[in-house]
Amino acid sequence: MMDFKASYLGLYEQGLLKKTADDLRNKTLHCSLCPRECGVDRSQGKDGICESGLLPVVSSWSPHFGEERPLVGRKGSGTIFFTHCNLSCIFCQNYDISHLGYGREVTHRDLALMMMSLQGRGCHNINFVSPTHMAYAIVEALVTAVPMGLKVPLVYNTGGYDSVDTLKLLKGVFDIYMPDFKYADADKAFKLSGIKNYPDVAWSAITEMYQQVGDLEIDAAGVARKGLLVRHLVLPNNLAGTRGVVDLLAGFSKSTYLNIMDQYRPEYRARECMDLRRRVTLQEFDEACSYAKGAGMTRVCM
Repeated sequence: MMDFKASYLGLYEQGLLKKTADDLRNKTLHCSLCPRECGVDRSQGKDGICESGLLPVVSSWSPHFGEERPLVGRKGSGTIFFTHCNLSCIFCQNYDISHLGYGREVTHRDLALMMMSLQGRGCHNINFVSPTHMAYAIVEALVTAVPMGLKVPLVYNTGGYDSVDTLKLLKGVFDIYMPDFKYADADKAFKLSGIKNYPDVAWSAITEMYQQVGDLEIDAAGVARKGLLVRHLVLPNNLAGTRGVVDLLAGFSKSTYLNIMDQYRPEYRARECMDLRRRVTLQEFDEACSYAKGAGMTRVCM
């Protein structure tokens, strides 16, 4: 993979990156960037579920060494955390950012300079956390960053509640998709994250992502260059429906890189749900991992 070239560079060379930005901006004027389809005009204010306008709002940006090993490599994943989110998870681990709005509004050029700084520090990729509501801002900033010399892969690090129509517009922008697959049960998703039809929406989004980038490709140095990486957070008392999530992924591609995560802790409003008032037990986590391996998943990360 020595001849790897980030896909967005091809879009830029073809003159299509600016068109993609313009198409995404049009979606914000009667907002349908995410499946909530609030319909607000984000050029006129910061309404809707995500409370966002057209400019990006960033809470932090830095090399990150706590992500999956293929993203981190030796020099880290260049992580940019966006403020706000299109989910309303009552157990959000980053609730100060996603719910309380900690962060500051920056220009698209500022965002481009953040990308360049992270690349300059040796980061293997630019990792956008909660990018769904900021899809337009990201691509608009890319139009500025590419002539500056940006060339590392881009990571779309999302909660999984994404619009297929928006993802189709993003085709060729992101080399690595990293969605959560949070729930197998729609009722639990509505109760815990305030969203409808999560399993169907997330599965349609993941299918589109896979069609665009395929299974995760890792170079000789162990660094991801392209592909799909799925995260699943095990919740206590099987609230996430882990077996249902695994069954879908195993039936799709057993080579899917699946990170089964055990770091749940009661945060934010988690105590409103009796079943969320404790951490995951070792037995619950071991059962989740064993089930994935038993289902034939060959790339399970724990």
